[in-house]
Amino acid sequence: MELSCLLLLLGIAGCGGSRAREWAHHGAPMFADLTVREMKAVRAYLHSIPELGLTNAASKTLKKNSILLIELQVPKKHEALRALDRGQAKPQRLARVVIQFGNEETPRITEYLVGPLPNPTFHHIHRYKGDKTIKFDSRPITSAEYHHITVILQKITTTAHKLLLESTGGFSFTNCTDRCLTFSDIAPRGLGPGERRSWIMLQKFVEGYFIHPVGFEVLINHQDLDPEKWYVEKVWYNSVYYNNVEELVEKYELGVVEKSILPEHDDGDLFSTYIPRGHSNTPTNIHGPKLVEPAGPRYHIDGNFVEYAGWSFAYRVRSSAGLQVFDVRFNGERIAYEISLQEAIAFYAGDTPAAMQTKYIDAGWLMGASSFELAPGIDCPEIATFVDLYHHYDTDKPIRFKNALCIFEMNTATPLRRHFNSDFSGGYNFFGGLENTVLVLRTTSTVYNYDYIWDFLFYRNGVMEVKVSATGYIHATFFTPNGIQYGSKVYDYVLGNLHTHLIHYKVDLDIVGRDNSFQSMDLKYVNFTNPWSPEHFVVQSKMSWTEHKTERSAAFRFDKKFPRYVHFYNPNEKNKWGHQRGYRIQLNSHADSVLPRGWKEENGINWSRYRLAVTRHKDSEGSSSSIYTQNDPWEPVVSFEDYVRNNEDIVNKDLVAWVTVGFLHVPHSEDIPNTATPGNAVGFFLRPFNFFDEDPSLASKSTIIVRPDKDGNPEIQRWTPEVVGHCVTDKPFTYNGKYVGV
Repeated sequence: MELSCLLLLLGIAGCGGSRAREWAHHGAPMFADLTVREMKAVRAYLHSIPELGLTNAASKTLKKNSILLIELQVPKKHEALRALDRGQAKPQRLARVVIQFGNEETPRITEYLVGPLPNPTFHHIHRYKGDKTIKFDSRPITSAEYHHITVILQKITTTAHKLLLESTGGFSFTNCTDRCLTFSDIAPRGLGPGERRSWIMLQKFVEGYFIHPVGFEVLINHQDLDPEKWYVEKVWYNSVYYNNVEELVEKYELGVVEKSILPEHDDGDLFSTYIPRGHSNTPTNIHGPKLVEPAGPRYHIDGNFVEYAGWSFAYRVRSSAGLQVFDVRFNGERIAYEISLQEAIAFYAGDTPAAMQTKYIDAGWLMGASSFELAPGIDCPEIATFVDLYHHYDTDKPIRFKNALCIFEMNTATPLRRHFNSDFSGGYNFFGGLENTVLVLRTTSTVYNYDYIWDFLFYRNGVMEVKVSATGYIHATFFTPNGIQYGSKVYDYVLGNLHTHLIHYKVDLDIVGRDNSFQSMDLKYVNFTNPWSPEHFVVQSKMSWTEHKTERSAAFRFDKKFPRYVHFYNPNEKNKWGHQRGYRIQLNSHADSVLPRGWKEENGINWSRYRLAVTRHKDSEGSSSSIYTQNDPWEPVVSFEDYVRNNEDIVNKDLVAWVTVGFLHVPHSEDIPNTATPGNAVGFFLRPFNFFDEDPSLASKSTIIVRPDKDGNPEIQRWTPEVVGHCVTDKPFTYNGKYVGV
């Protein structure tokens, strides 16, 4: 036996705990995002294969074979666990590569797994569950395609130049300086599979242009890979549809079109800007409160491996869908193998064609690769550790996103627990309290107008919180009288359109092992004779537990009542008091379904039918969505319903919880210029339920206990330095628990 383990056995700690930490640290790099070197090696390898015929992604032609995406392919779970649980060799690192073959007789999208990294020598096709074909028309829009959309818009707006100039007060799409127009494109791109036609909405190109629609929308068919064959299908102007731009312009010149004239543009109008205005009583010559670390950080980071107050985990930010954590442990025991963001949607309603067509499915916009630089003191505290992220999407070389992820510890300013024990005579028996500090792992996604703040929070009592806060600009359309049914007027000619945000997460729980079960609990009233007063009755609640044995039983639809508790546990592990060790999921959400079951686009987001669904783990069911769903939600390559449909046994099995959270947003005047985060944050908690023998935060030495001595003077018991530090206060902790008349 090694000397270190012998010493551990003598009472310092458990040898298994030491090994668990060592193996967790050993395995964390399996989940680390691809390095710049690995990305470049993958690209070079694939470009060296003549039969692929690859050209640069930056090329403006659409008839090309080019790499769309390179990101890590995480290992299969059983292979990863050999490294995490036994310290064995890590499996080969692989890259998932999406290639668009546009320069072929039948254009196609093919995904490859390339490895081993960092020096690849092989590639083979990566297939989805059911061997579903990826339709070429479902691919995300690239910068090359946007280039040609801009070109056709220049032609369209040149034809309608006079109309736009007169309608907008001097704004134009071409030949402009400070009075320019820009555009937002709407998705999905059509009304059924195989289509690629997009509604385009023109806006004033000023700061905050998302809330400056001008009332001109055009439907462009851009399905052909030859942009010269693109054409206009419809134009919408002042609530009237036209078959093409020429028809609109001809009728406009004849004076038979009712003109839409915007108010004179005022450059001094701060409507959509962040520039302060209005009265404030807050002093401006001093800064507000700031977080400090009196003696430096109390967490440890090594690459993508993080440790804090008993917690350890590995993280990554995948380009397609965003933040993920793996191998989440508390005091060396695994709680979850994976907790990850899967999808974010925002489905809108409105009166204009752009509004009624808007159903954003953000993995299709590569929301993980939309993680931009975080601002110290605003997005994260100045004391945070900032991390650069690298993505290889629609590019010929890796792109560095500086300081796009941050990690920090913060004080919530609410005690983790406290109690004042009164003696009911003007004094007290004792006071006890523990400050609540939490580790935060944060990144953001700015998907055009909206900004999502993604948080994973780790509490010292074994609780983990998953949270998203929504901010950014609302998606606004041109105001029409009929539009008031679908939102609020927020400016002279602007409607803030109602929409529902839904976020989907994967929670692969491994409660002290892979073999877990799932149960739910509700309360029901019982009525019985009062045993100490037989002429009366007692009515009270009692717990009613339901053991869910199949996947269908554990899929909770939005139109059904949700249980009070949902509980995942290990049937083979009990705590000191005889309870099966487990964790429960507690939702913080106001979500509801966005479309009727089976209605067209709902097929692509059929995970949104369920608040919670529990399935058996399968490597083939790694994600609930894909980057292709946005542009083909009607026949999606990934259909979550398939995961539930086979109705497998979930008793004492490796289980995955799929969680949907969200909220309805009816924009209002206070959303100008931006939606604020208070009230717009949702998520869920993972809370221990008889997992421990007592609250594990008792291990924290930040507890303070105050008791009166024999003379009534406070006697303070603490395990941390008496003085916090000059950055916070140079005064020692004091407390006087007396309360007396004055």
